[in-house]
Amino acid sequence: MENWRKHPLVFWAFSLPPSFWLIVFFFVPLTLVWGLSFSEKRGIIETELTFTLDNYLRGLEPIYLEILWKSILLAGGATLICLVVGYPVAFAIAFASERWKPWLLLLVILPFWINILIRTYALIAVFRSRGYVNFAYEDLWTAANWLVGLVGLSLGERFVPLSLLYNNVAVVAGIVYAFFPFMVLPLYANIEKLDRSFMEASLDLGAGHWRTFFSVVFPLTWQGALSGIVIVFIPALGAFFIPDLLGGTDSQMIGNVIERQFKSANDWPFGAALSFLLMYATFFALALRALVAGRRGAGALDA
Repeated sequence: MENWRKHPLVFWAFSLPPSFWLIVFFFVPLTLVWGLSFSEKRGIIETELTFTLDNYLRGLEPIYLEILWKSILLAGGATLICLVVGYPVAFAIAFASERWKPWLLLLVILPFWINILIRTYALIAVFRSRGYVNFAYEDLWTAANWLVGLVGLSLGERFVPLSLLYNNVAVVAGIVYAFFPFMVLPLYANIEKLDRSFMEASLDLGAGHWRTFFSVVFPLTWQGALSGIVIVFIPALGAFFIPDLLGGTDSQMIGNVIERQFKSANDWPFGAALSFLLMYATFFALALRALVAGRRGAGALDA
């Protein structure tokens, strides 16, 4: 069996199709866009490769750095919410009975069966002025107004709906709704492998639940948390249709700027440069993750 696996024909038969796919549909387009980032616009659709850095320098101007910083804050806030909410959800799934665990995992991955654009549009029906949240709020307001009316008071004659759309809060909510499963799944994978005797020993020795989590559980599952942070934060940083649909004029992210360069502005070199600035930031985040993982691993071996 081992000789069959090491046979050159078998190796090339299994490696050529995925290698061809990666080269043709990933590396070649990526290389073309990378070269485009060093080009100059010569006409409406014409560009010339001049190996200029002007596009990158333009991307470092204050107006774009401000949008990038806002994008980092929105994506970081959404990632933090996913992490805080994801841990209890992952724990609930990991500690569920064998009968319910597959069904709970199905509920987590079920949103993947629906296009993310359709799910974002569904949030508009939930958050709009005459949406489901305001319908529930109006019923609650009506009931509360009736109750205080019994003692001669009033909350007002006119119901004012909550403004839940076209702001930063709606954008963060949309990002959390879209990418939350990417946080739960790596957390669940790490918690599932966790030796529960460590938690039992900590509780038996008098540590509370919070101290057990921060002193025992989190150090043993931090790799899953770090993977979830990277998987959620990177696509959230480049999201453009979520702020486009749920955000207002002050909620635009760097992904919206890139989209406009390739569409309405028709400035492909600058859009390519902005795209690769995000990609360089992605590589930095992945390298930082590998560095942290390497140091933690080395520290565990020394211990």
